[in-house]
This record gives sequence, structure tokens and C-alpha cells, in this order.
Amino acid sequence: MYLEKSPKTWSAICVALYLAGIAYMGVDTIPDEVGLWLGLSALFLLLLLPCLAVPISKAVYQRIRIDGETLRVGRERIPLAEVDPASVQAGLQGAVPTPMERYATSTAAIDAPAPGLRAAERGGPRLVGGGWAVPMGMDSVTISTRQGESLLIATRNRGAFLTALATATAGRDRV
Repeated sequence: MYLEKSPKTWSAICVALYLAGIAYMGVDTIPDEVGLWLGLSALFLLLLLPCLAVPISKAVYQRIRIDGETLRVGRERIPLAEVDPASVQAGLQGAVPTPMERYATSTAAIDAPAPGLRAAERGGPRLVGGGWAVPMGMDSVTISTRQGESLLIATRNRGAFLTALATATAGRDRV
């Protein structure tokens, strides 16, 4: 029903710059200094990996998929029968945050496994997906389960996600 794909622009730019730099260095050094070229390639790879860590983390922990019976966010699966349709409608009716509001919300949305940083200890909603925080500047949506648990879901497209979730939960009777 719904699949939220992560943009690949940043990753493509980083990999393209790495390959262009390695190719440029290889033009002058490969015939004579293959060992030096391999060493520099490995050294620059150490610079590339941190640039790719955030996109990979977002793909693992904030990937959203809604099928006929399940809402999957990162590593978690939530049956759609447990999602409260009223909370989804409330999120859909709510105001769309400005970019500055998204940054402020994302800096406060921490659910790290450390004393004092758990969302339950601070009275906030539980972050779904397995990550420790909402990525800086990413939008987030709070929905509830039928048991009353508040869930915080980081999303790239708030309107499309909530519309798909509202469609998927519409007409589901209480279990």
C-alpha cells in the first residue's frame, strides 16, 4: 500500500566524488605506484564511510512500509489492528510543521538506551524503528495504539504517510 523510499542523492554524490578522486589519483600513480594508490584509496574510503553512515542508518531505522495487515517502521512491525484510527486522523488534521519546527522537534525527540534519555522516563512517545533519535530536520508523527501507547514515527513525507495509514486503518473495528 505504501513504501517510503529514502533519497539516494547524498550517497550518489559521495560515492561519485570518491570514485572520481580515486580515478584522478590513479591516472598518474597506477603504472608506477600501485601500492601507494591502493593505500590512498583505503585512506579516502575511511573518509567516505562516515558520510554514508547517516543515509544507511536512515534506510535501516526509518524505512516505512504499510501492507495489508502491518505497519513496518525500521525493524519494528505493528499490526494495523493495534493502531488507533482516531490518532491517525488527528495527525492528518494537524498543522504541518515549518522547517524550523521540524528541527526543534527532531532535536528533542531522543529515545536512547541510557539513563535519563529514554522517552518513557521523560514522558514522551516511544520512538519506533530501532533508532535512538529522529534524524535532524526530519519530520515526525505521533500516533497511538489502541492500548494508549504513544508512538513517534520519523517520516520524510508526512501527508502521504498519514493518508496511507488512514486508508489502511479505516473501517477496522476494535479488536
